Amino acid sequence: MIFAKIRAYTDQSVHYKWYKHLFVVILILLVLHTSMRASGTNFGELVANADQMKAFLAKLAYPDFSYLPSLLMPLVRTVQMSVLATTSGVLIAIPLAFLATTTATHNRILSEIFRFLLNVIRTIPNTLLAAILVSMIGIGEGTGCLTLMIFTAGMVSQLLYEAIETVDLKPLEAAESVGASKLQTAVWAIWPQIVRPVLSYSFYALEVNIRSSTVLGYVGAGGIGIILNSSLSLFRYDRVSVVLIAIFLMVVVTDALSELCRRWLA
Repeated sequence: MIFAKIRAYTDQSVHYKWYKHLFVVILILLVLHTSMRASGTNFGELVANADQMKAFLAKLAYPDFSYLPSLLMPLVRTVQMSVLATTSGVLIAIPLAFLATTTATHNRILSEIFRFLLNVIRTIPNTLLAAILVSMIGIGEGTGCLTLMIFTAGMVSQLLYEAIETVDLKPLEAAESVGASKLQTAVWAIWPQIVRPVLSYSFYALEVNIRSSTVLGYVGAGGIGIILNSSLSLFRYDRVSVVLIAIFLMVVVTDALSELCRRWLA
């Protein structure tokens, strides 16, 4: 009798999960269909232009490796720009993250002000921010570095203040019970608990910045992206292919190094 009840309950649960999954699938299909109609997306055009895509990819199939030495210095500058922007952005993000959480400030109004500021920073796309800074400062790696620094500060601070709000509160209560100031509590009770997240988010930001720096060159913000843009404008697809290979190798090496550092720090 008991086994029969258990089996009946199990069957009912399986049927309920089946209907729930079907509902989710139908909902996703409706959202996709509505989005396609609203945006005017037509995948039939993509299939119809398959020949043009094949012709473009065929032009990339013959890279000019003799152009590779000319890319070494732009690649080095791209990496330098990304490392400098990541380091400075993380250093800015750490105090912003503490100020954006009530766990550290105990002041909701102050934290909401800084959260609003961080939301504004994250709302601006990289390319738009780079275009604004180029019009204000000028073309060059300095503008790209400043763009990535602002982006890194906004992204990492968001991740960090969420990590701060999940820390163990017992060390904070112990520090406050002996009369520690907010700064002392942040340094001695909160910081030790978020050191690993800070390092992990820093490596993640570095990977993102190296990828982003290649795109910022399209708006004159320096780096290897300028060469990629000029090669495309001149229809030198053999050079475009080499640039893409160089960017790919740079990203792979960065991912491998960051993974090694994460394992070493674990």
